[in-house]
Amino acid sequence: MEGWDADVAPTTPWWADAVVYQIYPRSFADSDGDGIGDLAGIRSRLDHLRTLGVDVLWLSPVYPSPQDDAGYDIRDYQGIDPVFGTLEGFDELLADVHAHGMKLVMDLVVNHTSDEHAWFEESRASKDSPKRDWYWWRPAREGLEPGTPGAEPTNWGSFFSGSAWQLDDATGEYYLHLFSRKQPDLNWENPEVRQAVCAMMRWWLDRGVDGFRMDVINMISKDPALPDAHVVGSGGLFADGGAYYLCGPRIHEFLQEMSREVFTGRPELLTVGEMPGVTVDEARLFTDPARREVDMVFQFEHMGVDQGLTKWDHHPLKLTDLKATLARWQAGLADVGWNSLYWNNHDQPRVVSRFGDDGEHRVRSATMLATVLHLHRGTPYVYQGEELGMTNAPLRSVDELRDIESINHYRQEVAAGRDPEQVLASIRPMARDNARTPMQWDASPHAGFTTGTPWSEVNPNYTEVNAAAETADPDSVFHHYRRLIALRHSSRTVVLGDFTLLLHDDEQVYAFTRRLGNEELLVLGNFSGSDAEVELEGWEGSELVLGNYREPAEGLGLRPWEARVHRREVGR
Repeated sequence: MEGWDADVAPTTPWWADAVVYQIYPRSFADSDGDGIGDLAGIRSRLDHLRTLGVDVLWLSPVYPSPQDDAGYDIRDYQGIDPVFGTLEGFDELLADVHAHGMKLVMDLVVNHTSDEHAWFEESRASKDSPKRDWYWWRPAREGLEPGTPGAEPTNWGSFFSGSAWQLDDATGEYYLHLFSRKQPDLNWENPEVRQAVCAMMRWWLDRGVDGFRMDVINMISKDPALPDAHVVGSGGLFADGGAYYLCGPRIHEFLQEMSREVFTGRPELLTVGEMPGVTVDEARLFTDPARREVDMVFQFEHMGVDQGLTKWDHHPLKLTDLKATLARWQAGLADVGWNSLYWNNHDQPRVVSRFGDDGEHRVRSATMLATVLHLHRGTPYVYQGEELGMTNAPLRSVDELRDIESINHYRQEVAAGRDPEQVLASIRPMARDNARTPMQWDASPHAGFTTGTPWSEVNPNYTEVNAAAETADPDSVFHHYRRLIALRHSSRTVVLGDFTLLLHDDEQVYAFTRRLGNEELLVLGNFSGSDAEVELEGWEGSELVLGNYREPAEGLGLRPWEARVHRREVGR
């Protein structure tokens, strides 16, 4: 990697061999019985995370919020929502995290705020407000009355259905919201906005936090003309305006300014940019250490391999598509930049239900998927419950949906005349609610998450799938994750070794090697419930480093959902 010497450990960034654990606070652990997870609940479970071996905790938003989009609509950047605790309670959690030898990264949403944020309330007060241009305001389309169909300033659609523009009756103008109408987009063209955001970030860093995961950060720069988007096919009322706000014209300038103003002189931070639609070439620029933008990006390309035109058009995984996508990112960031590795997060369904087998082979497929992911080059992310092999929720009726994206899609499709059961069936595999059910701690009522009524239904399989049972079972998903994390911490080949994809056209077996110096690792994963034959010259009799079956197999053939890591010495 440019700027790194793979043979000199001190030049390797600390986060290269780290593992990050994402906590969705609302669903992690409830300390006071109100049915909603909180900061004190997180503190009570830090031993679980320390035992797992993770290095960094990433907290989804805990700021004051109306909770229209589960906290990603922030009312106040410099506080803690009372549902989660207090600022003093946050300081206590931060101190405890550090005492456990871990770091804490905040989730930061600065593409938009809540419409209840003081900045927006002042902005919408009048057209002459000093903060009017802190957000994107536009009059109705020329010749049309505000509020009439088609009068929106552009034809952009919102990610959460409908138009990306909301009419404000008081001033007769529209404001832009790429997400919920309660999430107006900040205007980063205004230097006062950028200064306020940077000041807020410094405030958190001075408090002791160890970095930021920045939500949809590649949307902060927009084409100031805000032109109409190109309509594809038969189109519809609203179009995809991404060409004008994904990695926009000043995005690198804005991130470099943020780095100078916020991160200078703080080398121990972790900065992660969530970037929908980012390409490999763009990611090289964003993560090039010499450019000083972000340490790594969250990209979504591999999360779309089982989808059609939309996430609701779900089809079975074609393994060659997944391999080709991940291998291209491995190759693209091999010499400049860095990968983030993940299967799950708060926006994705559970991977064991998505790419694995959450029935008979739940444990095997969960551990196989973990092995394949963690042996790639990059920083792995574990989403809460992933280390237990938690599965998708049943979502038996629309009443069990809690997420605004799924609810809005359901209402829109039913209103358009689609059968409600078919709509729910299309939502079920991909709904964000799958990731947000309460953490399953033990077999007691509500999975030990709360003594009250949980805000979201607990997955009924909690009596079998829970942390207490898995920590007691040496062959569990939990202990396999512990072994994977320990391997990363101990092996520089796992951290820095070259990546080479093997068996490109095999639809059953995922195979690749990692090599550093004279050590080479072979990683094998069987993405099926059937035996798989594997023939790779030179690996017979190699050392088995890690596997998800207790009894070693003969040769390289794989049993259902088996994963293995082999090691051999090679010439330089």
